[in-house]
Amino acid sequence: MRGQVMLITVLALSGTILGATAIAGLLMVYQLRQSNDVINSNKAIFAADSGLEWRLYRFLKVDGQICNPECDGGGSGACPKPTFGNGADFKTTCELLGGATTTVKVKATGAAGNSSRAFEIVLE
Repeated sequence: MRGQVMLITVLALSGTILGATAIAGLLMVYQLRQSNDVINSNKAIFAADSGLEWRLYRFLKVDGQICNPECDGGGSGACPKPTFGNGADFKTTCELLGGATTTVKVKATGAAGNSSRAFEIVLE
């Protein structure tokens, strides 16, 4: 009887340790996969930066409207946006802050693969 209790205890402890190491290993694999996607992360960063530059270019050189509703969401036929040959893309949003004030927040979100990065600029 004493041997059975010791055997069950050893099996339970070894099973617990095996389960804990399996979970820790799985979490490490997920972290490695996330950090290994540096290329798509950089593509998303450059796409978001290009989105801000595109929106500011349209404001300063093309139509003079920083919050042009046709440009929100990335651009339509009336507000064409640049395209990238590397598969990246961006979307922009514009928001007037404080009601009647002239403070504007422009946000550009770039995406490539499973990575997405965002930049925001506030103009006062």
